[in-house]
Amino acid sequence: MPTGFGRLWTAQTVSSLGDGVTHAALPLLALTLTRDPMALAVVTAAGTLPWLLFGVLGGALVDRWDRRRTMWVADTMRAVLLAVPVAAAALDVLSIPLLAAVAFLLALGGLFFDTAATAYLPDLLRRDPALLERANARLRSTQTAASGFAGPPAGSALLTLGRAVPLLADMVSFVLSALLVRSLPAVPRPAAVARESLLRQARAGASYVLRDRLLLGLALRPAVGNVAFLAVETVLALFTHERLGMGAFGFGLLLTAEAAGGLLGAGVASFLGRRLGTGTALTCTAAVEGLAILGLAAAPNPYVAGLALAVCGAGMGATMVLAPSLRQAIVPAHLMGRVASTSRMLAMCAAPFGAFLGGWLATAYDLRTPLYAAAGLLLAMTAVTATMTSNRRVETALRNAATSP
Repeated sequence: MPTGFGRLWTAQTVSSLGDGVTHAALPLLALTLTRDPMALAVVTAAGTLPWLLFGVLGGALVDRWDRRRTMWVADTMRAVLLAVPVAAAALDVLSIPLLAAVAFLLALGGLFFDTAATAYLPDLLRRDPALLERANARLRSTQTAASGFAGPPAGSALLTLGRAVPLLADMVSFVLSALLVRSLPAVPRPAAVARESLLRQARAGASYVLRDRLLLGLALRPAVGNVAFLAVETVLALFTHERLGMGAFGFGLLLTAEAAGGLLGAGVASFLGRRLGTGTALTCTAAVEGLAILGLAAAPNPYVAGLALAVCGAGMGATMVLAPSLRQAIVPAHLMGRVASTSRMLAMCAAPFGAFLGGWLATAYDLRTPLYAAAGLLLAMTAVTATMTSNRRVETALRNAATSP
């Protein structure tokens, strides 16, 4: 791998570990202040709003700015931001509005960091499809391990040492990440284009995705997938308790099985892409996700449920390596930030509909109905996007990208 990738990989791993710590600590901190479910929901929802409100505009700004500088500034600002709740916890003046504001601003910084990192990586790796798949597999695997396995239990454990401790740990992770990112090699900036308004540039990025059938197919996968997966997530804890007879510890084991499957999927993604072709591999992983959720809905015991979630996680892990790698290889450098943020925003906007759908179906029918509905959505999406992301389209797009200036 080119010089510099190791530092980027380390920076994102350290930052993901800190994110996992805060992801567990913020709700628990809120729980020490109130037992009102709506107040707790405000803190959770605040972390999703930046992508909904500023996703495309953020991508347009990233395409105007130096991407390496955007990353380290975003991490530095998040470190400074966390000093506020750390001080508030030390002074015993924490509040729900303060935690909600922190969650919102952390997510806003994450929007700029993630979009800039997505746009920087193909420049660092010279838009080589094979290198991009290898890089995204490593990034995805360590992100899952750090934020999914290590971070949340560490956040819960650190909270026992003091309310400010997990936030202080995340602050240190942002500082380390910023230092590593600042040492990354410079890459050529995209060629300057005629100066346009920010809104016009944002619209250009969105329309680029909507007009290109391959990019639209890649964007529909996580958008429809989020509707399905949030429908499942909304009722999963209740489903495991009432239908599988599992307590909180068992529920945690199911989530661990899903994360383990995600690591496996990320590890074999490049092999699947080479063996089947990227387009066919993406169709297969989508079908695997739908069939796995169908198996979860029909699971007669916790063991089958755990296996189904592990298989679903494997499909998701492979998809989240193959799809971003392909997008990074075919999108022009000057549009990369806007295309990445548009795709992410579509996925984020779809998530609340999935949560509402899951809750409504469980209330109107039973706890298995949202799972069957989610499986149906995933399999229907597989059929719709199969031709949009076919091997032929992928190969044509890669050839065009290789010959474009």
